[in-house]
Amino acid sequence: MIARLALVACLVLVGSPAANATTETYADYSMTEVRSGGEFWAEDNKPHDQDGWRNKWTWTPLEGTPESSVAWGDPNAWPPESSERFIQSGDWLLLDGWSDNGTYYRQRVESEGIGDGLDCTNQRPIPSDGDRQHYVPWQVPASIVCLIAEGTITEESSGTVIRFRHEQLWFPPGPCSNPYHSEQRCLKQYERWSDDNQHYDGVLREKLRRDQFIAKGKGMAFRIVQYAPTPWTANGRYYWRW
Repeated sequence: MIARLALVACLVLVGSPAANATTETYADYSMTEVRSGGEFWAEDNKPHDQDGWRNKWTWTPLEGTPESSVAWGDPNAWPPESSERFIQSGDWLLLDGWSDNGTYYRQRVESEGIGDGLDCTNQRPIPSDGDRQHYVPWQVPASIVCLIAEGTITEESSGTVIRFRHEQLWFPPGPCSNPYHSEQRCLKQYERWSDDNQHYDGVLREKLRRDQFIAKGKGMAFRIVQYAPTPWTANGRYYWRW
């Protein structure tokens, strides 16, 4: 979710997420529970030592709580104004919203579903947890999980309401490599984000479509392949704790 809205940017208990899970957690891969960070570099024609494109992320857990915030931005203009707020609740990591432009964008879902496999078959509703988005199962899935969330984003400073749809596929872990790190183990997330930002007419327009690989013990953006709106690929090069 690198720059939401331009701003760009489901396992129900009926069967708990844990029923189709490994013993690993999302935190083992994303590093949400520790002060961690990374830098990822684009695959392009411009040498990276000549100001080729790069980006950075950091997780900041709120001590003594289940909350953690992730920031994304230009390493040369750090820290960024924006950060996303996540809350671990039971079997899920929930997305509450994000700060940017001097305000907070409160995200709330009106419907959420979970399905199985690439075709999102056997869809079931997900019970609400404060109307926050069930972003990813806390325990790593053993098979492909499909999640679809629809709802609203409210810009708290103005009251402006944006409608959104977020479609995700979470794949079970597997081997992964990039030009800087070999023989790793990654989760893969496919996501497609649509909204009516700047139009506010209920017509959802695609704003983001991409694959992201998240490496165990390293964190976010091990490899990103973006398909829309502008195709690009980037690879995680540096990872650290702070």
